[in-house]
Amino acid sequence: VQLQASGGGLVQAGGSLRLSCVASGRTFSIYSMGWFRQAPGKERESVAAISRSGDSTYYTDSVKGRFTISRDNAKNTVYLQMNSLKPEDTAVYYCAGVRAFTGVVRSDRLYDSWGQGTQVTVSS
Repeated sequence: VQLQASGGGLVQAGGSLRLSCVASGRTFSIYSMGWFRQAPGKERESVAAISRSGDSTYYTDSVKGRFTISRDNAKNTVYLQMNSLKPEDTAVYYCAGVRAFTGVVRSDRLYDSWGQGTQVTVSS
């Protein structure tokens, strides 16, 4: 599957953004999906993940209560709603997908499809 992420931008601390990731093809519903981010000089980290059905989700501790991952299988799209943004959320955000698992997948090494990344910058 090919993934296209969008929705990044510049926002002040406390603001919100919604990232979208659209998948090509008709098999999106069998992909577990995730959002990752990479800040300059730092390793890529898992931000959130969602199961094929959308019933199960995962969030890294630093975003719990602020970010929400969701998916619309009819639209081949996964979303990341980001509220109460902080300067430390500044990074390039990537969406990723994997077919081999039904549940949430945290490790980036297990994903086999990646979007191109969208920049999120949060000013203080």
